[in-house]
Amino acid sequence: MEGNRQKTFHLHELALVLFFMKACTSDIFPKAQNVTWSSLNFKTILMWSPKPTNYSYTVEFSQVGQDRERTPHCIRTMAMECDLTAGLKKLNAYYTADILSEPMRGVSSDLVEFPHATTEKFSPYYDTAIGRPEFRIEVSSDKRKTTLHVEDIPTALFVDEKRLNIRDVFMDNLQYKVTYRKAKSTGKKEKISKSSIIELTDLDRGESYCFYVQAFLPFRAQDKQHGEISNIQCSSEESPSIFEEYGMGVIAGAILITILAITAIIIVIVMCCRRRKRAVNTGKERLPLNGV
Repeated sequence: MEGNRQKTFHLHELALVLFFMKACTSDIFPKAQNVTWSSLNFKTILMWSPKPTNYSYTVEFSQVGQDRERTPHCIRTMAMECDLTAGLKKLNAYYTADILSEPMRGVSSDLVEFPHATTEKFSPYYDTAIGRPEFRIEVSSDKRKTTLHVEDIPTALFVDEKRLNIRDVFMDNLQYKVTYRKAKSTGKKEKISKSSIIELTDLDRGESYCFYVQAFLPFRAQDKQHGEISNIQCSSEESPSIFEEYGMGVIAGAILITILAITAIIIVIVMCCRRRKRAVNTGKERLPLNGV
């Protein structure tokens, strides 16, 4: 009985020692806080706080369920971020990372396990934000078609020293959403295109239209489907030609009416001249002859 009491007492002592050791460890090596993934166009940076004073941070990351690995520039660092772009090689995989609070470089410690903070899951393919695209407007000579030429956004990824753009990564899964309106109106229309060359044929000729474009990834979760909105660009407003304004039928009719009016005026003038001439001749005939 006495032996059981002593055993229980020792267990309590051990628990208290471990508790105080853990508390001291947390004071000496505070856990990282506010751990977030920040990723734009596949440039992926892990960020956290606070700024360390007498300790450092080490980042370990891995695909979910795989062995953890470290990147050399994020071992016992005094920074509050770590660029993991090159480490996340399988773009459509999901990753997690731990930020360990450790002694500074050159300082040893008897601790076996250091305080750490764990991230949420992250996938470059499904989670990276897509920036705003650039595009140019081309209007056909007959004004019947407007074409938007969208530049596929470059990424932070390279293959054989070639920089990849988002079309190289997403391929046929990449679409673009165009939102447009008349320059003098607030009503909007949308068009989704699988191509980077977007043709619009439902626009009124001669009208100025304003456009903006954004990447659209329908396979993603709804809150991550849209990229940043581009700068708004407007086509120039052109005054329609007289043929576009009135049509050939109206113009032909106007020409015919004008010709008929001119012809009528000429006929009236000719008739008036003839009548005047006749009147003059008749007056001469009626005058008495002098000396008769």
